[in-house]
Amino acid sequence: MKKVFLLLTPVIYLLISCGNSKTNETTSSVPGMKEVQLKINGNPLSIMVPSDSTKGKLEIVLQQWGATEITLGKDFKIAIEEGAGDIQLTKNDISNDEVFKLKRYLKDEPTLLFWESKNADLPDSKFHFYMINKIGAVSYIIKDIENGDSFNEKAIQTMIDAAKTLKVSTKSNS
Repeated sequence: MKKVFLLLTPVIYLLISCGNSKTNETTSSVPGMKEVQLKINGNPLSIMVPSDSTKGKLEIVLQQWGATEITLGKDFKIAIEEGAGDIQLTKNDISNDEVFKLKRYLKDEPTLLFWESKNADLPDSKFHFYMINKIGAVSYIIKDIENGDSFNEKAIQTMIDAAKTLKVSTKSNS
């Protein structure tokens, strides 16, 4: 038994080490995205955003109500604000929307909603997301900016991919 354990120990160590390095790779580098630094309520954070500068100018704006809005062209518009968030309340709001009726949830998870809604008078559906990202003891609500813009499924998926990368920044952001 002792010989089997001694033989398996290097294999187990190798598997654990490979798993850890793979995780670090995915959080530090996302193809087609670049890292930007920001502060929310004094907390230094970073998030990955699309790196394609042909889509437009990257703008990071702190709104009066406390949200930080990040936009890049017409297909990437997210708002981040500190707060606990409430998935169930958001689901109720979606279900009770009289103008844009819920068509389906693409993702309905404890910290993420991704849904399609439709107005009977308009030709295309709208896609939206609402996410809660807890970083240490602080929770952030991240969602698409709803200011009349209509996003397709791919655009929202890109925003969700970016939202999942929000983390405490180890770099200085002056």
